[in-house]
Amino acid sequence: MFNNDQLKEMVKKAREATPKRNFAQSAELTLVLKDIDVKKGFSVNEIVALPNPTKDGASVCVLATGEMGLRAKRAGVEMVMEPETLDRIGTNRREARKTVRAHDFFIADVNLMAPVGRSLGPFLGPKGKMPTPLPYGAPVENIASRLKSSTRIRSKNQLNMSTKIGDESLTDEQLVANASAVIASVEKRLPQGDKNFRNAIIKFTMGKPVKANALTK
Repeated sequence: MFNNDQLKEMVKKAREATPKRNFAQSAELTLVLKDIDVKKGFSVNEIVALPNPTKDGASVCVLATGEMGLRAKRAGVEMVMEPETLDRIGTNRREARKTVRAHDFFIADVNLMAPVGRSLGPFLGPKGKMPTPLPYGAPVENIASRLKSSTRIRSKNQLNMSTKIGDESLTDEQLVANASAVIASVEKRLPQGDKNFRNAIIKFTMGKPVKANALTK
């Protein structure tokens, strides 16, 4: 397990070990696990609502047309992709990969899930980013807002996973709260809960990593 005092000390040391730059450097949390047989298909793909999201938040792409597309645009998502664009990108592997990398989360009109699967599925699937399907009339604004305040932490057949927990603009206490939310979410997916944590690492983009071992009860 990792307690708040331990995480706060890690964030403090990581911030001190980070040279100043003219941009807000991202803070990343890495969790290293133990005593799990990855050959048995172990995987984690969690979307975690952060109590303290950054100003810009996560990037959301909505694949929709008509009313849902208009509502998504009004909600201020980073990209609304209509069927014509989806078809074009589907024939350009380089652009498809670039699109998948550029966005953290994808939402799709349920009626577009089949063409999304054909065009972007080969690129979204391996990244664990397949879209959340929405039926007609679903509150796309609310869902997009929730995702913009979230982060994804993912691991497949390996014992470590990383995710962004904020940036330098957040206080140490806010970053600790975000890290705690991610750890709690992952813990629920582990066979033995917090006993499967080996250590945690926190670092900023240009800084040195700070590692701490999990505490035993």
